[in-house]
Amino acid sequence: MLTVLLRVLACGTVALAPVEGYLLRVHDQSAKVVPAALIGVWLVSLVRDRRLPAPHPLHLLLALLAVVLLTTSAVHAAEPFTFEYLVRWAPFLVVAVVLADVAARAVPVRELLAAVVAGAVVAAAGGLLSVVGGELRATGPLEDPNDLAFFLVAALPLLVALPAGGRFRFVPLVLGAVLAAGALATFSRGGGIALACALAWLVLRRVLPVRAVVVTAAVTGLAALVFAQVAHAELDRALQEKSHIAGTNADTRVLRWQAAARMLADEPVLGVGPGGFRQHYAAASHNAEIDEQTPVAHNLFLEVAAELGLPGFALLIAVIAAGFVAAERAVRLGADRRQVVAVQAALIAVLVASVFLSEQYYLPLWSLVAIAVALHQRAREGRCAFST
Repeated sequence: MLTVLLRVLACGTVALAPVEGYLLRVHDQSAKVVPAALIGVWLVSLVRDRRLPAPHPLHLLLALLAVVLLTTSAVHAAEPFTFEYLVRWAPFLVVAVVLADVAARAVPVRELLAAVVAGAVVAAAGGLLSVVGGELRATGPLEDPNDLAFFLVAALPLLVALPAGGRFRFVPLVLGAVLAAGALATFSRGGGIALACALAWLVLRRVLPVRAVVVTAAVTGLAALVFAQVAHAELDRALQEKSHIAGTNADTRVLRWQAAARMLADEPVLGVGPGGFRQHYAAASHNAEIDEQTPVAHNLFLEVAAELGLPGFALLIAVIAAGFVAAERAVRLGADRRQVVAVQAALIAVLVASVFLSEQYYLPLWSLVAIAVALHQRAREGRCAFST
């Protein structure tokens, strides 16, 4: 019974992440229910089975990152955003450990990947419906179109890991077209760059034929042409708005990146604390944005470095590296190569998109690292079982 619950809750956690905005409209705490239940059932399963998670370097890295978070939060406890952002960080560290363990033991990785895709497809459909409803850029379950694009481009590479034989061989192409159309409708340049990098990885690692990319692009392009003919005026307005926003975004992002660099230079050891970028931005930027005094940095790496200092930044990079190393080791141990490369490509999309966005508070980064570690642990246990 617990195993079934773990499977349902783990899949529910990753599937509901892209549609968090819909849940928040029901209740401001509703998005936390399924992850909290997953953590609770996981703890009960550990007690029942009288075991601990199989040790992995990821656990040590996450524990050290938690220590850095607690230390810098204690130093900056009097600042207004510190506790709020500490509370935002903590669940992702815990969920990463939980997902790595349940995906290694109780939940088939393919089910988790299918759940990620399913949630993203719903989000993409919601984004497309928001455009039909009058929005100039797809938003759907999320307020920021760029955040929606982040989820969609992170899910797209995972389609190559899902079964596509027999009567269902066209299903991945259809789902891919929906995801691509949704991402396209966000007009997110960072999302487009991230997707291009992910697809290049899949092609270079020879798990995705160029023909599949061409066919999906053709279907998406055809849909875009039909939409352009049906909503010509709306598309022109959206392109004009995006053109105006693009220039403004480029300027403001440079200002914010420079401010983050100044914060890091001033506080290289413990940073300015969780949420400290928002608190110190006006001073660090010399009031460069009169109408925006408490923004995000729009760069995951610079924001983490500014807020947690060089030790926290190094640990975050080490967590990401642990995911890539685990994935490569899984391939060498005989894991499903398509699954592993798909997870790597999705993680690449997340990292590239995060150069333009502050996405440490969204699940894909943490869940993909956890799944990569789980693939390695499954492959290692399979090799050990074969050897014996």
